[in-house]
Amino acid sequence: MPQSEKGLKVLMGIMELLESGGDIRTILDEVLKLLSRELGLKRGMISLVKADFTEVYLDVAPDFRKKDLKTIRYGIGEGITGQVVKTGRPLAVPKLDEAPLFLDRTGLRKEINRAAYAFICVPIKYKDEVIGALSVDTVSAGKAALEVEVFFLEAVSKTIAHIVYMQRTREEEKRLEKENIRLRKQLESAWKPNQIIGNSRPMREVYSLIEQVADSNTTVLVTGETGTGKELTAAAIHEASPRRDGPFVRVNCAVFPENLLENELFGHEKGAYTGASEKHIGRFERANGGTIFLDEIGELSLSAQIKLLRILQEKEFERVGGTETIKVNVRVIAATNKDMEKAVDAGEFRLDLFYRLNVFPIHMPPLRKRGADVMLLADSFVQKYSKEIGKEVTRICTPAIDMIMAYHWPGNVRELENCIERAVLLAKEGVIHSYNLPPSLQMESKCLKKVKGGTLEKMVAAYERDLIAQELKNSFGNQSETARKLGTTKRVIQYKVQKYEIDCAKFKQKS
Repeated sequence: MPQSEKGLKVLMGIMELLESGGDIRTILDEVLKLLSRELGLKRGMISLVKADFTEVYLDVAPDFRKKDLKTIRYGIGEGITGQVVKTGRPLAVPKLDEAPLFLDRTGLRKEINRAAYAFICVPIKYKDEVIGALSVDTVSAGKAALEVEVFFLEAVSKTIAHIVYMQRTREEEKRLEKENIRLRKQLESAWKPNQIIGNSRPMREVYSLIEQVADSNTTVLVTGETGTGKELTAAAIHEASPRRDGPFVRVNCAVFPENLLENELFGHEKGAYTGASEKHIGRFERANGGTIFLDEIGELSLSAQIKLLRILQEKEFERVGGTETIKVNVRVIAATNKDMEKAVDAGEFRLDLFYRLNVFPIHMPPLRKRGADVMLLADSFVQKYSKEIGKEVTRICTPAIDMIMAYHWPGNVRELENCIERAVLLAKEGVIHSYNLPPSLQMESKCLKKVKGGTLEKMVAAYERDLIAQELKNSFGNQSETARKLGTTKRVIQYKVQKYEIDCAKFKQKS
């Protein structure tokens, strides 16, 4: 039992250890050794509670092998340690051999006389949150002595609470770092189609759906706004399927007039109509053994819808003007930017055909919801058009990046690609500047919306902001240096920085 004078001396020793400023786990290890050496409180252990309060794990135990520490775990409420964490109250067992809750997962008490030892476990709290538990064995010496030792250990717990909190925070950071590494490896190893660029969560969900449906013959309906990459998704499904060696036939249903679309899809016999001088093989026949991609499926006429429904149900059709029934083995992938349910309600699209097409829907997210994918795509288009045009463009400047990221991209990936192609053509000295971007992006930029006047004023403002931001970047955010290099005063630069909402801090962080 710690006498008051001896207990006070130990507490002072603990304070000195805390102030020593060494490694946290080493300090806590020394605290437990001090309790054992000076007060006979043996087999001391400090357990930590996971941040999500789902589990307790052993973290410091001088008498236990360090490599095995993390293997000792308790559920919340499991065993004495789990109970202390759950209730936030201390527990004392007068004799270890009479404690059914005592689990001894470390195995340190296999060869001792349990009847001769008591066990004490007290919670460690930081700002009223239970973050761990401190436990020790002590010689069994009656209820009164046990209460004194419990009171003393609670004082020790309060003394070390802050450093235990720091230790738990450090362990949680390590755990999260390992989890991030694991997730990154999982992401890297996850299947991803070669022809589609993007790592955002919405796109990873699309990749998962492609992988799930590719091996089957299930009909797929790809939906999404214009320019989101629906055709690329259809091609990715085909390339990942057992039909990859067969044909992949594309049909844009919106391109052909109603009277020609059926002819294009199903073909015609010689003499089927005036001018049909020879037999024409339709797209479905050409796609036999492979995949047919029907883009803008919502534009099909009602008569073509009936024939398509038959193909989906029976895998057969007749050519225009013919009587021979033709069997085909074709997988159908359809795409539309229409709200098909509204089209069905309006009587523009057959409900039974919609059900047949919508067996496995995949929705392509708009570019504005794909986060960092915007710059991944932009960089890939810079490389593509630099090579095609034969012009070395190596990067996009910071103000231009800000504009690209701020824009809402109503035309999605297609609009971004056109924008970058134009910028590569206009770029000089290997850099795309903000003034190389279309006026629509410059007027969209938040800081330039405040600029009064028409397109010319906004383009001039974009050019000015670009120059200032680039020089601030080169000067690591130093406004005086920027003013000197641009031949103006610091006051003018300060005004422009405020006007264009340029964040100087991000340039200082890179110095």
